[in-house]
Amino acid sequence: MKIAVIGGTGLIGSQVVTRLKAAGHDATPHSQSTGTDIISGKGLDEALAGAGTVVNLTNSPTFDEASAGFFRTSMDNLVAAAGRNGVRHFVILSIVGVDQVPELDYYRAKVLQEDILKAGPVPYSIVRATQFMEFVDAILSWTTDGDTVRLPATPIQPIAAADVAAAVAEVAAGAPLGGVLDVAGPEVFALDELGRLTLRHRADARTVVTDPAAGMFGAVKGDVLTDRNARLAPTRYTDWLA
Repeated sequence: MKIAVIGGTGLIGSQVVTRLKAAGHDATPHSQSTGTDIISGKGLDEALAGAGTVVNLTNSPTFDEASAGFFRTSMDNLVAAAGRNGVRHFVILSIVGVDQVPELDYYRAKVLQEDILKAGPVPYSIVRATQFMEFVDAILSWTTDGDTVRLPATPIQPIAAADVAAAVAEVAAGAPLGGVLDVAGPEVFALDELGRLTLRHRADARTVVTDPAAGMFGAVKGDVLTDRNARLAPTRYTDWLA
């Protein structure tokens, strides 16, 4: 199968390409560095020519209100190019619980991305994943002030990027779901406790203070970013840390 992976040089995309190639597929990564621009549309027809499946793993450069414009323009361009080139399966990566946090600009933008895909003419699959283990350091940095890290006790279910890539590659190689597959890590943590666990493991002297309003995840109510009924990935957080 010929599969075009847009954003195929990033954290998830590069691993998806590797997995698809290992399974015998003709998977090609496309990005700005390869001459594919999803905002201007330059290079899209060339990237999608002859592809049966397109996987879009690009992401907005910001998490603020500008992210909606990014996803609207990029998806409009990609859906149109997919239609012109006879693509039979369109896959995107989204977030577990994304439609339950309207307070966050970025989450509303990801819902918009999903809606554009659903309304388009190409059969589709949406893989929703929980928070990546690889992003925990960034989450800690957002709310660090000197030696103090402020984090809410928001429940999250971290998943390794490699496990996300495995799920995306599997879906891309299969028939369109016409719906959503949720994938999640095997354990649920309160975010503040996850921060303390991470800092202890790394002998980091910073102290985590529980602050219900701190950072991006302070806007999240309840346990909407977790899903115990999702497909559970094998990698545990402490094993990933090690």
